[in-house]
Amino acid sequence: MYQYTDFDRQFVKLRAQQFRDQLERWQRGELTDEQLLPLRLQNGWYIQRYAPMARIAVPYGEISSLQLRTLGRIAREYDKPDPELLARAQATQDQLEASQPGQTLPAPPLKYGYGHFTTRTNCQFNWIPITKAADVMDLLASVCMHGIQTSGNDIRNITCDAWEGIAEDGIVDCRPFAEITRQWSSLHPEFSYLPRKFKIAFNGAAEDRAAIGWYDIGLQALRNDAGEVGFTVKVGGGMGRTPIVGSVVREFLPWDQLLNYIEAIVRVYNGYGRRDNKWKARIKILVKSEGQAFIDAVEKEYRAIVDLDGAPHTITQAELDRVTSHFVVPELKSAGLPAKVDPQGQLYQRWLRQNVRGHRLPGMKTVTLSFKRPGFAPGDADADTLDALAQLAEQFSASEARLTHEQNLMLPWVFESDLPALYEAARKLGLAQPNIGLLTDMISCPGGDFCSLANARSLHIAAVVTERYQDLDELFDIGPIDLHMSGCINSCGHHHSGHIGILGVDKDGKEWYQITLGGADGSQLSGPAIGGKVVGPSFTAAEVPDVIEALLDTFRSLRQSGELFIDTLRRVGHDPFKQAANAARHPKVEEAQAL
Repeated sequence: MYQYTDFDRQFVKLRAQQFRDQLERWQRGELTDEQLLPLRLQNGWYIQRYAPMARIAVPYGEISSLQLRTLGRIAREYDKPDPELLARAQATQDQLEASQPGQTLPAPPLKYGYGHFTTRTNCQFNWIPITKAADVMDLLASVCMHGIQTSGNDIRNITCDAWEGIAEDGIVDCRPFAEITRQWSSLHPEFSYLPRKFKIAFNGAAEDRAAIGWYDIGLQALRNDAGEVGFTVKVGGGMGRTPIVGSVVREFLPWDQLLNYIEAIVRVYNGYGRRDNKWKARIKILVKSEGQAFIDAVEKEYRAIVDLDGAPHTITQAELDRVTSHFVVPELKSAGLPAKVDPQGQLYQRWLRQNVRGHRLPGMKTVTLSFKRPGFAPGDADADTLDALAQLAEQFSASEARLTHEQNLMLPWVFESDLPALYEAARKLGLAQPNIGLLTDMISCPGGDFCSLANARSLHIAAVVTERYQDLDELFDIGPIDLHMSGCINSCGHHHSGHIGILGVDKDGKEWYQITLGGADGSQLSGPAIGGKVVGPSFTAAEVPDVIEALLDTFRSLRQSGELFIDTLRRVGHDPFKQAANAARHPKVEEAQAL
């Protein structure tokens, strides 16, 4: 893992002190809410539906056991709502349910004291009082963490494939490049007020596990015929109201020109991106509207940076070597713990199949712990779980863990001989569900239970689907499938890239849900990135689980031997699935729509 230098530590410490000063001035009335807004956003503090939300960056997903324990402490000591606030929030939820008799689902009770892992390897807290924000920032800075640029119209948290540096299909370890980009982009004076938020992702393996086609800039590492390292550069990907897959603007960019070329892209965007309409302000709109003219403008700017400015951000071999020296194999030691696990037991074998992957080092494995379990929203971990994760990382994975794009947590340095003991420990914590890549391993944003932007809730649907599909025989029979759910068009749950996508929409103050089919994130299972297609009119929350079941029944009736859901869908087309979805509509809802 990258170890912060004295400069890095001072940087986040001073940033925390600066934010404390800003917050105290706001509390004294010296700053207005409007003046505080950009300051708190660029430090990761939102004001959500009921309370503030803190977004903590975990750059390229790497997190230490010490940092996990700190997140656990934040969950335990700071993620506490005022009882009156919690009661008001629960009452609002109850009123919403009462306004939709027969059309919604019972919502799980609102919880606090936990962190929520996101698709972009951030950790969010939903109930920290804003008056405690500076204390939390200080605590984070003490373990080299922060919320810098996890919000605002700037370059956000840099993400990677969680298996960088350890994957069997690895080409280039992108973590050093992601770290160099993080350092370059943090509080970049020219790019702190872009037309809209800006996201960058790296992938260093043959399989795209970072969904780079859906990013503002997606960087695929490769080696040319001469063995030189470079990147294929994609620009203009994004979900939201207008889902667009990124376009290749450079087939091979030499690694040392990475920052110079990114700067050219962002500079063109900063100059020409729309600021008059936030729905058209992302770089994807500029790329789509200008096409080759955008690429030409980037190349012209890049040449100016190189020829006129002297390529000031060229990455030197010395700097790459310095940063790369942090990303070495840690000191590895087997836990050596006994375990009473039947090595031929069905549950254990299924866990090995779904949750354990190979490793570039002989005798080692990677293990994904599932955060898709009954009683918890996808990606949620309470304080006790966060503490337990820290202990698992220390015992079994050289004190290191990684957050994944799918809202799970992966241990990257596990001895194959330790798998039985790790399975037993994870099972006791409820984190050994052998469902990675299966239906219940769904992606979901918090939706309207917390987010002020959401049109509809999502967690109650996630809870019902999780409970309905607990039969492992059924899950394994269905096979790998991506179910993604968002509470609004901002697509934080990546519904566009789901084989089955669910999007919450608002109709006259009531919650409805669009179903999309055939999306892909770019992985080997899904194929090239593509947005799903809407199958028909919206459904109520109460109908959605039945619609999902109808879609799965259709798949099982039409599939050929060995076919996955996405394969069958692509072979037979959308019509049979669309008909099945509409047939699952509840009669009373049909009558209401007819009126």
